[in-house]
Amino acid sequence: MKNKKFQADRVRSYFRIEWKVLLVVTISGLIYNLGLLAGPWFEGQMTGCLVNILQGSDHFTDMLILVTSYVVAIAVVQISRYVKRFYVRRFANNVNRRMKEILYGSLVSKSRASLRKEGEGDVMTKAILDVDDCVEGMRKFTTEIFDTGVALAAYAGMLLWYDWRLALLCMIFPPVSYTIAEKMKRVVQKTGAAYKVQSGALSAATLDRGKNASTYRVFGREQERQEAYEKNLSDYEQSAVKANIWNAVMPPIYRIISMGGVLFILYFGQKNVLGNGWSSWDIAAFTTFLACFVKLSVKSSRAAKLFNAVHKAEVSWKRICPLMKQKDAQPGAAGAESCELEVSGLTFSYPDGKTVLRDISFTAKPGQITGITGAVACGKSTLGKVFLCEYPYEGKILLNGEELQEKQPSERNGSIGYLGHDPELFNDTIEHNILMGDSANAEQYLQEVCLDQEVAEMEQGMQTLVGNGGVRLSGGQAQRLALARTLCHRRPLLILDDPFSALDQKTEREIFDKLKQNYPDTAILLISHRLYLFPEMDQVIWMEDGQATVSDHETLMRQIPEYAKFFAEQNGGSEYEA
Repeated sequence: MKNKKFQADRVRSYFRIEWKVLLVVTISGLIYNLGLLAGPWFEGQMTGCLVNILQGSDHFTDMLILVTSYVVAIAVVQISRYVKRFYVRRFANNVNRRMKEILYGSLVSKSRASLRKEGEGDVMTKAILDVDDCVEGMRKFTTEIFDTGVALAAYAGMLLWYDWRLALLCMIFPPVSYTIAEKMKRVVQKTGAAYKVQSGALSAATLDRGKNASTYRVFGREQERQEAYEKNLSDYEQSAVKANIWNAVMPPIYRIISMGGVLFILYFGQKNVLGNGWSSWDIAAFTTFLACFVKLSVKSSRAAKLFNAVHKAEVSWKRICPLMKQKDAQPGAAGAESCELEVSGLTFSYPDGKTVLRDISFTAKPGQITGITGAVACGKSTLGKVFLCEYPYEGKILLNGEELQEKQPSERNGSIGYLGHDPELFNDTIEHNILMGDSANAEQYLQEVCLDQEVAEMEQGMQTLVGNGGVRLSGGQAQRLALARTLCHRRPLLILDDPFSALDQKTEREIFDKLKQNYPDTAILLISHRLYLFPEMDQVIWMEDGQATVSDHETLMRQIPEYAKFFAEQNGGSEYEA
Protein backbone atom coordinates (compact mmCIF):
# COMPACT_ATOMS: atom_id res chain seq x y z
CA MET A 1 0.00 0.00 0.00
CA LYS A 2 1.33 3.42 -0.92
CA ASN A 3 1.31 5.69 2.15
CA LYS A 4 0.13 9.23 1.78
CA LYS A 5 2.07 11.96 3.53
CA PHE A 6 1.76 11.55 7.29
CA GLN A 7 -0.03 14.46 8.97
CA ALA A 8 0.60 14.47 12.70
CA ASP A 9 -2.39 16.71 13.42
CA ARG A 10 -4.86 14.36 11.68
CA VAL A 11 -6.16 11.37 13.63
CA ARG A 12 -6.79 9.35 10.48
CA SER A 13 -3.07 9.54 9.63
CA TYR A 14 -2.23 7.40 12.65
CA PHE A 15 -4.66 4.74 11.46
CA ARG A 16 -3.32 4.92 7.91
CA ILE A 17 0.34 4.56 8.86
CA GLU A 18 -0.45 1.46 10.96
CA TRP A 19 -2.40 -0.27 8.17
CA LYS A 20 -0.40 -3.51 8.35
CA VAL A 21 -1.16 -3.96 12.05
CA LEU A 22 -4.79 -3.02 11.48
CA LEU A 23 -5.04 -5.58 8.64
CA VAL A 24 -4.17 -8.35 11.10
CA VAL A 25 -6.68 -6.85 13.55
CA THR A 26 -9.35 -6.89 10.82
CA ILE A 27 -8.84 -10.54 9.82
CA SER A 28 -8.62 -11.87 13.37
CA GLY A 29 -11.49 -9.61 14.46
CA LEU A 30 -13.80 -10.94 11.75
CA ILE A 31 -12.97 -14.54 12.62
CA TYR A 32 -13.52 -13.89 16.31
CA ASN A 33 -16.77 -11.96 16.10
CA LEU A 34 -18.40 -14.07 13.40
CA GLY A 35 -17.30 -17.13 15.34
CA LEU A 36 -19.19 -15.84 18.35
CA LEU A 37 -22.39 -16.93 16.61
CA ALA A 38 -21.27 -20.51 17.19
CA GLY A 39 -21.80 -20.08 20.93
CA PRO A 40 -25.56 -19.43 20.94
CA TRP A 41 -26.12 -21.97 18.14
CA PHE A 42 -24.28 -24.76 19.96
CA GLU A 43 -25.96 -23.83 23.25
CA GLY A 44 -29.36 -24.15 21.58
CA GLN A 45 -28.42 -27.44 19.88
CA MET A 46 -27.09 -28.94 23.12
CA THR A 47 -30.24 -27.89 24.98
CA GLY A 48 -32.39 -29.52 22.28
CA CYS A 49 -30.18 -32.63 22.29
CA LEU A 50 -30.53 -32.92 26.05
CA VAL A 51 -34.33 -32.80 25.77
CA ASN A 52 -34.19 -35.45 23.01
CA ILE A 53 -31.94 -37.68 25.13
CA LEU A 54 -34.44 -37.48 27.98
CA GLN A 55 -37.19 -38.40 25.49
CA GLY A 56 -35.07 -41.26 24.09
CA SER A 57 -34.75 -39.97 20.51
CA ASP A 58 -31.03 -39.02 20.78
CA HIS A 59 -28.05 -40.75 22.38
CA PHE A 60 -25.07 -39.73 24.52
CA THR A 61 -22.73 -39.90 21.51
CA ASP A 62 -24.78 -37.17 19.82
CA MET A 63 -24.21 -34.89 22.81
CA LEU A 64 -20.49 -35.82 22.86
CA ILE A 65 -20.10 -34.81 19.21
CA LEU A 66 -21.84 -31.49 19.88
CA VAL A 67 -19.70 -30.77 22.96
CA THR A 68 -16.45 -31.64 21.14
CA SER A 69 -17.40 -29.44 18.17
CA TYR A 70 -18.36 -26.65 20.58
CA VAL A 71 -14.98 -26.82 22.35
CA VAL A 72 -13.09 -26.72 19.02
CA ALA A 73 -15.16 -23.75 17.79
CA ILE A 74 -14.62 -21.85 21.04
CA ALA A 75 -10.85 -22.57 20.86
CA VAL A 76 -10.64 -21.09 17.35
CA VAL A 77 -12.67 -18.08 18.46
CA GLN A 78 -10.52 -17.45 21.53
CA ILE A 79 -7.24 -17.78 19.60
CA SER A 80 -8.53 -15.20 17.13
CA ARG A 81 -9.53 -13.01 20.06
CA TYR A 82 -6.01 -13.23 21.51
CA VAL A 83 -4.42 -12.32 18.14
CA LYS A 84 -6.80 -9.40 17.69
CA ARG A 85 -6.20 -7.99 21.19
CA PHE A 86 -2.43 -8.41 20.87
CA TYR A 87 -2.31 -6.41 17.64
CA VAL A 88 -4.79 -3.80 18.88
CA ARG A 89 -2.47 -3.20 21.85
CA ARG A 90 0.49 -3.07 19.47
CA PHE A 91 -1.37 -0.48 17.39
CA ALA A 92 -2.05 1.58 20.53
CA ASN A 93 1.59 1.38 21.68
CA ASN A 94 2.86 2.45 18.25
CA VAL A 95 0.47 5.41 18.12
CA ASN A 96 1.29 6.40 21.70
CA ARG A 97 5.02 6.39 20.98
CA ARG A 98 4.60 8.32 17.72
CA MET A 99 2.32 10.94 19.31
CA LYS A 100 4.68 11.52 22.22
CA GLU A 101 7.71 11.78 19.95
CA ILE A 102 5.98 14.47 17.88
CA LEU A 103 4.63 16.29 20.94
CA TYR A 104 7.98 16.24 22.74
CA GLY A 105 9.67 17.51 19.58
CA SER A 106 7.15 20.34 19.45
CA LEU A 107 7.74 21.21 23.12
CA VAL A 108 11.52 21.20 22.67
CA SER A 109 11.23 23.70 19.82
CA LYS A 110 9.12 26.10 21.91
CA SER A 111 10.83 28.90 23.80
CA ARG A 112 11.18 28.71 27.56
CA ALA A 113 9.11 31.85 27.86
CA SER A 114 6.14 30.27 26.09
CA LEU A 115 6.49 27.07 28.14
CA ARG A 116 6.53 29.05 31.38
CA LYS A 117 3.48 30.99 30.24
CA GLU A 118 1.62 27.78 29.48
CA GLY A 119 2.60 26.27 32.82
CA GLU A 120 4.82 23.27 33.56
CA GLY A 121 1.96 21.33 35.10
CA ASP A 122 -0.31 21.79 32.09
CA VAL A 123 2.52 20.85 29.71
CA MET A 124 3.13 17.65 31.68
CA THR A 125 -0.57 16.81 31.60
CA LYS A 126 -0.69 17.25 27.83
CA ALA A 127 2.50 15.27 27.28
CA ILE A 128 1.34 12.30 29.38
CA LEU A 129 -2.35 12.15 30.31
CA ASP A 130 -3.84 13.74 27.20
CA VAL A 131 -1.84 11.56 24.81
CA ASP A 132 -2.74 8.45 26.82
CA ASP A 133 -6.44 9.38 26.77
CA CYS A 134 -6.37 9.99 23.01
CA VAL A 135 -4.70 6.66 22.35
CA GLU A 136 -7.08 4.87 24.70
CA GLY A 137 -10.03 6.31 22.77
CA MET A 138 -8.48 5.16 19.48
CA ARG A 139 -7.80 1.71 20.93
CA LYS A 140 -11.36 1.31 22.16
CA PHE A 141 -12.71 2.53 18.83
CA THR A 142 -10.55 0.00 16.96
CA THR A 143 -11.59 -2.79 19.33
CA GLU A 144 -15.28 -2.00 19.32
CA ILE A 145 -15.50 -1.92 15.50
CA PHE A 146 -15.29 -5.70 15.76
CA ASP A 147 -16.25 -6.52 19.33
CA THR A 148 -19.38 -4.40 18.95
CA GLY A 149 -20.00 -3.39 15.35
CA VAL A 150 -19.39 -6.70 13.58
CA ALA A 151 -20.79 -8.73 16.48
CA LEU A 152 -23.96 -6.65 16.63
CA ALA A 153 -24.53 -7.10 12.90
CA ALA A 154 -23.95 -10.86 13.20
CA TYR A 155 -26.26 -11.25 16.19
CA ALA A 156 -28.92 -9.08 14.57
CA GLY A 157 -28.72 -11.20 11.40
CA MET A 158 -29.24 -14.40 13.37
CA LEU A 159 -32.19 -12.94 15.31
CA LEU A 160 -33.85 -11.78 12.07
CA TRP A 161 -33.35 -15.23 10.54
CA TYR A 162 -35.12 -16.94 13.45
CA ASP A 163 -38.06 -14.48 13.74
CA TRP A 164 -37.77 -11.10 12.05
CA ARG A 165 -40.89 -9.64 13.72
CA LEU A 166 -39.78 -10.49 17.25
CA ALA A 167 -36.23 -9.42 16.42
CA LEU A 168 -37.33 -5.94 15.30
CA LEU A 169 -39.53 -5.61 18.39
CA CYS A 170 -36.68 -6.55 20.76
CA MET A 171 -34.13 -4.34 19.04
CA ILE A 172 -36.07 -1.18 19.82
CA PHE A 173 -34.22 -0.86 23.12
CA PRO A 174 -30.46 -0.82 22.20
CA PRO A 175 -30.78 2.40 20.12
CA VAL A 176 -32.31 4.06 23.20
CA SER A 177 -29.07 3.42 25.11
CA TYR A 178 -27.07 4.89 22.18
CA THR A 179 -29.22 8.02 22.21
CA ILE A 180 -28.73 8.51 25.94
CA ALA A 181 -24.97 8.04 25.56
CA GLU A 182 -24.85 10.67 22.82
CA LYS A 183 -26.85 13.07 24.98
CA MET A 184 -24.20 12.63 27.69
CA LYS A 185 -21.52 13.99 25.33
CA ARG A 186 -21.61 17.53 26.66
CA VAL A 187 -21.46 16.40 30.31
CA VAL A 188 -18.57 14.02 29.65
CA GLN A 189 -16.56 16.61 27.74
CA LYS A 190 -17.22 19.37 30.27
CA THR A 191 -16.20 17.30 33.29
CA GLY A 192 -13.25 15.86 31.36
CA ALA A 193 -11.93 19.31 30.46
CA ALA A 194 -12.27 20.47 34.07
CA TYR A 195 -10.37 17.38 35.22
CA LYS A 196 -7.50 18.12 32.82
CA VAL A 197 -7.23 21.70 34.10
CA GLN A 198 -7.10 20.56 37.73
CA SER A 199 -4.62 17.82 36.87
CA GLY A 200 -2.30 20.41 35.35
CA ALA A 201 -2.69 22.67 38.40
CA LEU A 202 -1.85 19.79 40.74
CA SER A 203 1.22 18.86 38.69
CA ALA A 204 2.42 22.48 38.82
CA ALA A 205 1.84 22.62 42.59
CA THR A 206 3.73 19.35 43.06
CA LEU A 207 6.69 20.63 41.03
CA ASP A 208 6.66 23.87 43.01
CA ARG A 209 6.71 22.07 46.36
CA GLY A 210 9.56 19.81 45.31
CA LYS A 211 11.66 22.53 43.69
CA ASN A 212 11.22 25.21 46.36
CA ALA A 213 10.78 23.08 49.49
CA SER A 214 13.92 24.43 51.21
CA THR A 215 12.97 28.06 50.54
CA TYR A 216 9.47 27.61 51.97
CA ARG A 217 10.88 25.88 55.04
CA VAL A 218 13.60 28.48 55.71
CA PHE A 219 11.20 31.41 55.44
CA GLY A 220 8.44 29.80 57.46
CA ARG A 221 5.98 29.32 54.58
CA GLU A 222 5.85 25.55 54.67
CA GLN A 223 2.45 25.38 56.40
CA GLU A 224 1.00 27.95 54.03
CA ARG A 225 2.20 26.01 50.98
CA GLN A 226 0.92 22.78 52.53
CA GLU A 227 -2.57 24.25 52.85
CA ALA A 228 -2.45 25.54 49.28
CA TYR A 229 -1.32 22.13 48.07
CA GLU A 230 -4.11 20.39 49.98
CA LYS A 231 -6.63 22.69 48.31
CA ASN A 232 -5.20 21.81 44.88
CA LEU A 233 -5.39 18.14 45.81
CA SER A 234 -9.00 18.48 46.99
CA ASP A 235 -10.01 20.29 43.78
CA TYR A 236 -8.29 17.60 41.72
CA GLU A 237 -10.10 14.80 43.59
CA GLN A 238 -13.47 16.48 43.12
CA SER A 239 -12.90 17.01 39.40
CA ALA A 240 -11.68 13.41 39.02
CA VAL A 241 -14.84 12.09 40.68
CA LYS A 242 -17.07 14.23 38.48
CA ALA A 243 -15.17 13.22 35.34
CA ASN A 244 -15.23 9.50 36.07
CA ILE A 245 -18.63 9.09 37.71
CA TRP A 246 -20.44 9.07 34.38
CA ASN A 247 -18.18 6.34 33.04
CA ALA A 248 -18.83 4.28 36.16
CA VAL A 249 -22.58 4.89 36.63
CA MET A 250 -23.95 4.91 33.09
CA PRO A 251 -22.80 1.50 31.70
CA PRO A 252 -25.09 -0.54 34.01
CA ILE A 253 -27.98 1.74 33.02
CA TYR A 254 -27.15 1.25 29.34
CA ARG A 255 -27.18 -2.53 29.87
CA ILE A 256 -30.54 -2.52 31.71
CA ILE A 257 -32.13 -0.51 28.91
CA SER A 258 -30.65 -2.78 26.22
CA MET A 259 -31.95 -5.88 28.02
CA GLY A 260 -35.56 -4.62 27.97
CA GLY A 261 -36.33 -6.82 24.96
CA VAL A 262 -36.02 -9.99 27.09
CA LEU A 263 -39.61 -9.41 28.25
CA PHE A 264 -40.85 -9.66 24.66
CA ILE A 265 -38.80 -12.81 24.06
CA LEU A 266 -40.26 -14.53 27.10
CA TYR A 267 -43.80 -13.66 26.05
CA PHE A 268 -43.73 -14.07 22.27
CA GLY A 269 -41.01 -16.75 22.28
CA GLN A 270 -43.09 -19.14 24.35
CA LYS A 271 -45.92 -18.67 21.82
CA ASN A 272 -43.53 -19.71 19.05
CA VAL A 273 -42.63 -22.86 21.01
CA LEU A 274 -46.31 -23.67 21.59
CA GLY A 275 -46.98 -23.22 17.88
CA ASN A 276 -49.31 -20.20 18.00
CA GLY A 277 -46.75 -17.41 17.49
CA TRP A 278 -45.16 -15.71 14.49
CA SER A 279 -42.74 -18.62 13.93
CA SER A 280 -42.53 -22.29 14.77
CA TRP A 281 -39.75 -22.98 17.30
CA ASP A 282 -38.41 -25.85 19.31
CA ILE A 283 -36.56 -25.52 22.61
CA ALA A 284 -33.22 -25.26 20.79
CA ALA A 285 -34.42 -22.30 18.70
CA PHE A 286 -35.85 -20.53 21.77
CA THR A 287 -32.60 -21.00 23.72
CA THR A 288 -30.50 -19.83 20.77
CA PHE A 289 -32.64 -16.72 20.22
CA LEU A 290 -32.58 -15.76 23.92
CA ALA A 291 -28.81 -16.32 24.25
CA CYS A 292 -28.18 -14.39 21.05
CA PHE A 293 -30.24 -11.41 22.19
CA VAL A 294 -28.54 -11.31 25.61
CA LYS A 295 -25.14 -11.17 23.91
CA LEU A 296 -26.40 -8.48 21.53
CA SER A 297 -27.63 -6.42 24.51
CA VAL A 298 -24.29 -6.72 26.28
CA LYS A 299 -22.47 -5.63 23.13
CA SER A 300 -24.81 -2.71 22.56
CA SER A 301 -24.25 -1.43 26.11
CA ARG A 302 -20.51 -1.48 25.41
CA ALA A 303 -21.11 0.56 22.27
CA ALA A 304 -22.85 3.18 24.39
CA LYS A 305 -19.88 3.17 26.76
CA LEU A 306 -17.59 3.59 23.74
CA PHE A 307 -19.31 6.88 22.91
CA ASN A 308 -18.29 8.25 26.32
CA ALA A 309 -14.69 7.09 25.83
CA VAL A 310 -14.52 8.77 22.41
CA HIS A 311 -15.96 11.98 23.85
CA LYS A 312 -13.27 11.93 26.53
CA ALA A 313 -10.59 11.39 23.88
CA GLU A 314 -11.95 14.34 21.87
CA VAL A 315 -11.32 16.64 24.84
CA SER A 316 -7.69 15.51 25.07
CA TRP A 317 -7.15 15.73 21.30
CA LYS A 318 -8.36 19.34 21.20
CA ARG A 319 -5.80 20.19 23.90
CA ILE A 320 -2.80 18.60 22.20
CA CYS A 321 -3.71 19.10 18.53
CA PRO A 322 -2.00 22.54 18.31
CA LEU A 323 1.24 20.85 19.41
CA MET A 324 0.98 17.94 16.99
CA LYS A 325 2.96 19.55 14.21
CA GLN A 326 5.61 17.30 12.73
CA LYS A 327 8.88 19.17 12.44
CA ASP A 328 10.90 19.08 9.28
CA ALA A 329 14.44 17.83 9.52
CA GLN A 330 16.58 20.56 11.01
CA PRO A 331 19.46 21.86 8.96
CA GLY A 332 22.78 22.69 10.50
CA ALA A 333 23.76 19.30 11.90
CA ALA A 334 27.31 18.03 11.93
CA GLY A 335 28.90 18.55 8.57
CA ALA A 336 26.63 21.45 7.59
CA GLU A 337 27.84 24.60 5.94
CA SER A 338 29.53 27.18 8.12
CA CYS A 339 28.05 30.58 8.75
CA GLU A 340 29.32 34.07 9.47
CA LEU A 341 27.79 35.98 12.38
CA GLU A 342 27.24 39.74 12.29
CA VAL A 343 25.72 41.54 15.30
CA SER A 344 24.97 45.24 15.02
CA GLY A 345 23.17 47.65 17.37
CA LEU A 346 21.88 44.79 19.53
CA THR A 347 19.69 46.08 22.36
CA PHE A 348 17.68 43.82 24.62
CA SER A 349 15.15 44.26 27.42
CA TYR A 350 13.20 41.70 29.39
CA PRO A 351 9.38 42.00 29.46
CA ASP A 352 9.59 43.90 32.77
CA GLY A 353 11.15 46.81 30.84
CA LYS A 354 14.69 46.71 32.26
CA THR A 355 17.30 47.14 29.52
CA VAL A 356 20.09 44.58 29.89
CA LEU A 357 22.07 45.00 26.65
CA ARG A 358 22.76 48.28 24.81
CA ASP A 359 24.01 48.80 21.26
CA ILE A 360 26.31 45.78 20.99
CA SER A 361 28.09 45.11 17.70
CA PHE A 362 30.64 42.49 16.66
CA THR A 363 31.31 39.83 14.03
CA ALA A 364 32.42 36.21 14.31
CA LYS A 365 33.71 34.03 11.49
CA PRO A 366 33.87 30.25 11.12
CA GLY A 367 36.80 28.78 13.03
CA GLN A 368 36.98 31.72 15.45
CA ILE A 369 36.52 31.33 19.20
CA THR A 370 35.23 34.54 20.77
CA GLY A 371 35.64 34.90 24.53
CA ILE A 372 32.93 36.82 26.41
CA THR A 373 33.53 37.92 29.99
CA GLY A 374 32.79 40.64 32.52
CA ALA A 375 31.79 41.26 36.10
CA VAL A 376 28.86 39.49 37.77
CA ALA A 377 25.45 40.56 36.34
CA CYS A 378 27.08 42.43 33.46
CA GLY A 379 24.80 40.75 30.88
CA LYS A 380 27.18 38.16 29.39
CA SER A 381 24.82 35.20 29.96
CA THR A 382 21.90 37.27 28.67
CA LEU A 383 23.89 37.97 25.50
CA GLY A 384 24.18 34.23 24.92
CA LYS A 385 20.47 33.64 25.51
CA VAL A 386 19.44 36.39 23.09
CA PHE A 387 20.44 34.07 20.25
CA LEU A 388 17.68 31.65 21.32
CA CYS A 389 15.08 34.33 20.41
CA GLU A 390 12.96 33.63 23.47
CA TYR A 391 12.19 37.35 23.64
CA PRO A 392 12.35 39.95 20.85
CA TYR A 393 15.41 42.19 20.57
CA GLU A 394 16.28 45.41 18.77
CA GLY A 395 19.09 45.69 16.26
CA LYS A 396 20.36 42.96 13.99
CA ILE A 397 21.74 39.44 14.33
CA LEU A 398 22.64 38.17 10.89
CA LEU A 399 23.66 34.61 10.04
CA ASN A 400 25.11 34.57 6.53
CA GLY A 401 23.23 37.80 5.93
CA GLU A 402 19.85 36.50 7.14
CA GLU A 403 18.11 38.05 10.16
CA LEU A 404 17.84 35.53 13.00
CA GLN A 405 14.38 36.61 14.16
CA GLU A 406 12.97 36.15 10.66
CA LYS A 407 14.01 32.51 10.42
CA GLN A 408 11.53 29.71 11.05
CA PRO A 409 12.00 28.09 14.50
CA SER A 410 13.16 24.80 12.96
CA GLU A 411 15.68 26.63 10.74
CA ARG A 412 16.89 28.75 13.66
CA ASN A 413 17.29 25.69 15.89
CA GLY A 414 19.32 24.06 13.15
CA SER A 415 21.72 26.99 12.97
CA ILE A 416 22.52 27.62 16.65
CA GLY A 417 23.77 25.28 19.36
CA TYR A 418 23.51 26.43 22.97
CA LEU A 419 24.96 25.07 26.21
CA GLY A 420 23.82 26.80 29.38
CA HIS A 421 25.95 27.05 32.50
CA ASP A 422 23.64 24.59 34.31
CA PRO A 423 23.91 21.21 32.50
CA GLU A 424 20.50 19.77 31.65
CA LEU A 425 20.93 15.99 31.75
CA PHE A 426 18.28 13.29 31.52
CA ASN A 427 17.80 10.34 33.83
CA ASP A 428 19.21 8.04 31.18
CA THR A 429 22.49 6.49 30.09
CA ILE A 430 25.59 8.47 29.19
CA GLU A 431 25.27 7.33 25.58
CA HIS A 432 21.62 8.39 25.27
CA ASN A 433 22.37 11.74 26.90
CA ILE A 434 24.87 12.39 24.12
CA LEU A 435 23.06 10.97 21.09
CA MET A 436 19.45 11.75 22.08
CA GLY A 437 18.16 9.12 19.67
CA ASP A 438 20.59 9.84 16.82
CA SER A 439 22.93 7.23 15.39
CA ALA A 440 26.54 8.25 15.90
CA ASN A 441 29.68 7.22 17.75
CA ALA A 442 29.33 8.65 21.25
CA GLU A 443 32.90 7.59 22.08
CA GLN A 444 34.26 10.24 19.68
CA TYR A 445 32.58 13.06 21.59
CA LEU A 446 33.62 11.70 24.97
CA GLN A 447 37.21 11.88 23.71
CA GLU A 448 36.76 15.50 22.59
CA VAL A 449 35.71 16.52 26.10
CA CYS A 450 38.32 14.31 27.84
CA LEU A 451 35.69 12.13 29.49
CA ASP A 452 36.32 8.84 27.68
CA GLN A 453 38.76 7.39 30.24
CA GLU A 454 36.52 8.16 33.20
CA VAL A 455 33.50 6.61 31.48
CA ALA A 456 35.54 3.51 30.55
CA GLU A 457 36.35 3.01 34.24
CA MET A 458 32.66 3.09 35.19
CA GLU A 459 31.14 -0.36 35.77
CA GLN A 460 28.59 -0.03 32.95
CA GLY A 461 30.61 2.30 30.75
CA MET A 462 28.48 4.38 28.37
CA GLN A 463 25.38 2.55 29.62
CA THR A 464 25.80 4.09 33.08
CA LEU A 465 22.69 5.92 34.27
CA VAL A 466 23.46 9.50 35.27
CA GLY A 467 20.32 10.15 37.38
CA ASN A 468 18.04 13.19 37.28
CA GLY A 469 20.09 16.21 36.26
CA GLY A 470 23.27 14.08 36.34
CA VAL A 471 23.28 13.68 40.14
CA ARG A 472 25.45 10.56 39.90
CA LEU A 473 28.23 12.50 38.20
CA SER A 474 30.66 15.08 39.55
CA GLY A 475 30.21 18.70 38.52
CA GLY A 476 33.03 18.47 35.99
CA GLN A 477 31.74 15.22 34.53
CA ALA A 478 28.23 16.64 34.14
CA GLN A 479 29.61 19.73 32.39
CA ARG A 480 31.68 17.69 29.96
CA LEU A 481 28.82 15.29 29.22
CA ALA A 482 26.54 18.22 28.35
CA LEU A 483 29.33 19.67 26.17
CA ALA A 484 29.74 16.30 24.41
CA ARG A 485 26.02 16.35 23.55
CA THR A 486 26.31 19.89 22.19
CA LEU A 487 29.26 18.90 20.00
CA CYS A 488 27.48 15.76 18.81
CA HIS A 489 24.57 17.89 17.60
CA ARG A 490 26.87 20.58 16.23
CA ARG A 491 25.50 23.72 14.63
CA PRO A 492 27.35 26.39 12.59
CA LEU A 493 27.20 28.71 15.63
CA LEU A 494 27.90 27.36 19.12
CA ILE A 495 27.25 29.35 22.29
CA LEU A 496 28.93 27.85 25.36
CA ASP A 497 28.08 29.48 28.68
CA ASP A 498 30.78 28.77 31.27
CA PRO A 499 31.52 25.21 30.09
CA PHE A 500 34.81 24.91 32.04
CA SER A 501 33.90 26.36 35.46
CA ALA A 502 34.24 22.99 37.25
CA LEU A 503 37.35 21.80 35.40
CA ASP A 504 41.05 21.96 36.22
CA GLN A 505 43.36 23.97 33.95
CA LYS A 506 44.90 20.92 32.29
CA THR A 507 41.52 19.47 31.21
CA GLU A 508 40.28 22.92 30.17
CA ARG A 509 43.36 23.38 27.99
CA GLU A 510 42.97 19.99 26.29
CA ILE A 511 39.29 20.58 25.46
CA PHE A 512 39.99 24.09 24.21
CA ASP A 513 42.74 22.84 21.89
CA LYS A 514 40.39 20.17 20.47
CA LEU A 515 37.71 22.80 19.84
CA LYS A 516 40.16 24.90 17.85
CA GLN A 517 41.47 21.87 15.95
CA ASN A 518 38.27 19.92 15.21
CA TYR A 519 35.75 22.69 14.46
CA PRO A 520 37.24 24.95 11.78
CA ASP A 521 33.81 25.58 10.24
CA THR A 522 32.11 26.57 13.48
CA ALA A 523 31.94 30.02 15.08
CA ILE A 524 32.10 29.61 18.88
CA LEU A 525 31.06 32.17 21.50
CA LEU A 526 32.60 31.07 24.81
CA ILE A 527 31.21 32.85 27.87
CA SER A 528 33.41 32.53 30.95
CA HIS A 529 34.46 34.26 34.17
CA ARG A 530 37.83 32.46 33.99
CA LEU A 531 40.39 34.24 31.82
CA TYR A 532 43.12 31.60 31.75
CA LEU A 533 42.70 30.91 28.02
CA PHE A 534 41.59 34.38 26.90
CA PRO A 535 45.01 35.33 25.50
CA GLU A 536 44.46 32.59 22.92
CA MET A 537 40.97 33.69 21.90
CA ASP A 538 40.57 35.08 18.40
CA GLN A 539 38.76 38.04 19.96
CA VAL A 540 37.42 39.04 23.36
CA ILE A 541 34.17 40.80 24.29
CA TRP A 542 34.34 42.68 27.57
CA MET A 543 30.86 43.26 29.04
CA GLU A 544 30.16 46.12 31.45
CA ASP A 545 26.74 47.57 32.37
CA GLY A 546 25.17 45.94 29.33
CA GLN A 547 27.67 47.41 26.89
CA ALA A 548 30.46 45.63 25.05
CA THR A 549 34.03 46.43 24.10
CA VAL A 550 35.35 44.11 21.38
CA SER A 551 39.03 43.63 20.66
CA ASP A 552 41.89 41.17 21.16
CA HIS A 553 43.31 40.27 24.58
CA GLU A 554 46.40 42.48 24.40
CA THR A 555 44.44 45.56 23.40
CA LEU A 556 41.90 45.08 26.19
CA MET A 557 44.73 44.65 28.71
CA ARG A 558 45.94 48.12 27.72
CA GLN A 559 42.61 49.90 27.32
CA ILE A 560 40.31 48.34 29.96
CA PRO A 561 41.74 48.55 33.50
CA GLU A 562 38.98 46.33 34.93
CA TYR A 563 39.78 43.57 32.42
CA ALA A 564 43.51 43.84 33.19
CA LYS A 565 42.70 43.69 36.91
CA PHE A 566 40.53 40.59 36.49
CA PHE A 567 43.23 38.84 34.48
CA ALA A 568 45.98 39.80 36.93
CA GLU A 569 43.96 38.62 39.96
CA GLN A 570 43.42 35.24 38.39
CA ASN A 571 47.06 35.04 37.36
CA GLY A 572 46.15 33.02 34.36
CA GLY A 573 43.23 31.29 36.06
CA SER A 574 42.89 29.45 39.34
CA GLU A 575 42.89 25.68 39.33
CA TYR A 576 39.73 23.81 40.27
CA GLU A 577 39.45 20.08 40.60
CA ALA A 578 36.60 18.32 38.78
